[in-house]
Amino acid sequence: MEDEIIPVVLFLGLTIVFGLFFWFRYRMRSDMQQTIRAAIEKGQDLSPEIIDRMGRPAPAKDRDLRWAIIAVAVSVALAIFGAVIPEDSNDAQQVFMGIAAFPFCIGMAYFILNRYTGRD
Repeated sequence: MEDEIIPVVLFLGLTIVFGLFFWFRYRMRSDMQQTIRAAIEKGQDLSPEIIDRMGRPAPAKDRDLRWAIIAVAVSVALAIFGAVIPEDSNDAQQVFMGIAAFPFCIGMAYFILNRYTGRD
């Protein structure tokens, strides 16, 4: 019985996360449209630049650094998780180190992007 619940909880959790993501995105766009409608009703002139800026806010200047720190933290967590699994052979540690290599490399790429891209 417990083995059957695990996949259900996994897919239910993923459905909830994606559902919340799309719902919040819908709410953000709906609020933006209400703001534009209110401004037009009050007689404000809205240029295309203002509308575009409201739809897509400027990205944070340290966005690459944040993604780099998150990716490296995930890779370190995976490596530690592989190291603490009680197993006689070294198979689990090697598997988790291999999996941890992917977010580590992505994090290093984001560190490089943060270092060498202009921050205007």
